[in-house]
Amino acid sequence: MPELPEIHHLAKQMDKALKGRRIESVDIRQEKCLNVPTTEFTELVQGKTIGRSANRGKWVFTELDPGAWLLLNLGMGGDARLVKAGGEVPAVYQGRFDLDNGSAFTLRFWWFGYIHASDDLASHKMTCDLGVDPLDRREFTLARFAEMLRGRRGAIKQYLLDQKNIAGIGNVYAQDSLFMARIHPKRTIPSLSEDDIGRLHAAIVEHLAMATKLGGLAYEKDLYGKPGGFSEFLVGYREDQPCPECGTAIEKVKTGSTSSFVCPKCQV
Repeated sequence: MPELPEIHHLAKQMDKALKGRRIESVDIRQEKCLNVPTTEFTELVQGKTIGRSANRGKWVFTELDPGAWLLLNLGMGGDARLVKAGGEVPAVYQGRFDLDNGSAFTLRFWWFGYIHASDDLASHKMTCDLGVDPLDRREFTLARFAEMLRGRRGAIKQYLLDQKNIAGIGNVYAQDSLFMARIHPKRTIPSLSEDDIGRLHAAIVEHLAMATKLGGLAYEKDLYGKPGGFSEFLVGYREDQPCPECGTAIEKVKTGSTSSFVCPKCQV
């Protein structure tokens, strides 16, 4: 499932490759991916010129001129591909956008994903209340993170996964971030000390920045079908393998609706 590093990388590629192109035609094969009926979606998108693309959490926001936005979310996994003029367009896709230079932009989802359009971002329910951007050093400061946690209850991992708190962190990156901070995912927020919060903030920033620099996960692909460069987890998905710090066997534990991989000695 693509998370913040992968989507950030994709948005940067889209911004460079698609900006200035005109959407000549739209082909939607699965209307349930849309937020409005196909005819209304087409009216919002077709004939528009593509402006800047940027991400907020796991969403890519692409500005369309005049007066609309294309909002994309790859859900549990999928492909966003740019096919050059004369290239072979994938046979299977949920959405296809043919551009004025003969190229095509296609979207294929493995499980579910979203292809939305809107002329009013404030009314788009799935993105209007996304949380802070942890890649933005001015927005995601230690002081703000500490204030966000003040008075909150529940397990820290569940808090990190809630997109209304921090936009973009999912199960993949939460696990090693918590390990780097030496915090068990089931720790309650009130039990975290000032030092715990400081270590966790630093770990989130460092871990996401590193993965983003590498283009995201090796099993996710970018706009051109190239995999990311991040594949070395510390504890994530390494059940029964030795902890990189103390050698204790890594365990898999249930954490709410997700599972986590932890070192039972290092993470308390």
